[in-house]
Amino acid sequence: MKSPPRKVLIVKLSSMGDVVHAMPAVQDIRIAVPGVQIDWVVERAFAPLVARCVGVHDTIACELRRWRKNPLSQQTRAQWRTFKNQLQAERYDAVIDLQGLSKSALVSWLAHTAPQGRRIAMANQTEGSGYEAPTRWVADTAIQLEPHVHAVQRSRLLCAKALGYTVEGPARFGLAAGAQAAQPWDTTGGGNAFVPRKACVALVHGSSRVDKQWPVASWIALGQRLNHSGFAVALAHGTAAEMATSETIAEALDDAWVWPAMGLDAVTDTMAQCAGVIGVDSGLSHIAVALGLPHVQIYNFDTAWRTGPTEAAPKASPQVSVFASPYPDVDTVWQAWDRLDTPVLCR
Repeated sequence: MKSPPRKVLIVKLSSMGDVVHAMPAVQDIRIAVPGVQIDWVVERAFAPLVARCVGVHDTIACELRRWRKNPLSQQTRAQWRTFKNQLQAERYDAVIDLQGLSKSALVSWLAHTAPQGRRIAMANQTEGSGYEAPTRWVADTAIQLEPHVHAVQRSRLLCAKALGYTVEGPARFGLAAGAQAAQPWDTTGGGNAFVPRKACVALVHGSSRVDKQWPVASWIALGQRLNHSGFAVALAHGTAAEMATSETIAEALDDAWVWPAMGLDAVTDTMAQCAGVIGVDSGLSHIAVALGLPHVQIYNFDTAWRTGPTEAAPKASPQVSVFASPYPDVDTVWQAWDRLDTPVLCR
């Protein structure tokens, strides 16, 4: 751009992991363009995450997933008007579509730009990501990206090329924990009573895709090893079925805390209190990476290059991924965790 932008709108609506992967781009923009105002449009379910991203001025929440189910209802029309008014309250120097889908193209098209403002999007699909042509039609500038690129790097590169700076250094997510962490002795929402004597390791077993999950027997065996090594175990869940799985795992362990049902903001804050996280390829696991926690991410598919933990110096990183087909065994996951050398004492 000819002059530094004063106001930038990020359009990244979903899903949880994709929203997390876009956060380092915000941190890059803050450093490259001091004083810039960065707003972000996101699905309401993930707005608590964006609100915790350092550098985001305004979180503009939408519910496109829900609205499209009843587009003509009075409630949908009223909520759409409210969203549209908030979206169009500012004029942006740059509207950057990091999603690359028709729904994000619609949001970008509706957003108002300043007289010299531009709408910017990807010109092509990258490996393993969704892409739809309208994102290119709406854009004033469509930027070509390397097809084989990590999800975090894709967003960082698109924003850098859009605003005229160079991506430098490892990713900084800027995800700040808040003060809504659940307490281990709080049984609100169905969690079991538990008083921590040791550092907790959170196990993230849930995924919306069954083929990404790890066997319950493996989680139990891993949890038992953690207990025997001096760790307590915290069990995360996002649905009733996942809570039932958490309870099954907890019944086989000596020291386990099934988290109560809570919102994404409280889940993030509670996870931030843990000594580390072991989880499948899921949104909560990506939150663990963004929080900088020691983390082992379990992959049943060879896609860690695209979404897994990544650092400039992997040997020194507290975050690693493990992959095997049909899934990694307990020994492999345990060895990866053991190499992280996480202290068992509560801080």
